[in-house]
Amino acid sequence: MATMTAAQKREQARTDYDAFLRACPTNQLLDRLSDKWVSLVLAALSTGPMRYSDLSRKIAGVSPKMLTQTLRALERDGLVTRTVTPSVPVRVDYELTELGGSLAQLMTAVKTWAETHFDEVHAAREQYDAENA
Repeated sequence: MATMTAAQKREQARTDYDAFLRACPTNQLLDRLSDKWVSLVLAALSTGPMRYSDLSRKIAGVSPKMLTQTLRALERDGLVTRTVTPSVPVRVDYELTELGGSLAQLMTAVKTWAETHFDEVHAAREQYDAENA
């Protein structure tokens, strides 16, 4: 096994999981997490398990296709669990994992910030548009 010089170790540490690098897997993860449907699903599930239909009603504007794709992606990433209860009709519940719960806290904080500060952002946009018309 080859040994690394101190400079090589610093370079390796600089490139390991650097989200600023396009090829870094963390960059791809941030791309997924920045999707508005992901943040809204995580925030919705932060209150507890929900059925698909409940999520669909709670998140206005999400199409069934997008909700299904988002839930599958979150399940694949280990952020959401899907529990099927055999009954008539079949019951499917979605719930945050521990990992998903830790992320949902952040997403809920961002959602709350957006709701709290939208008027300020809107005013800033109007001022910018007026000055740059």
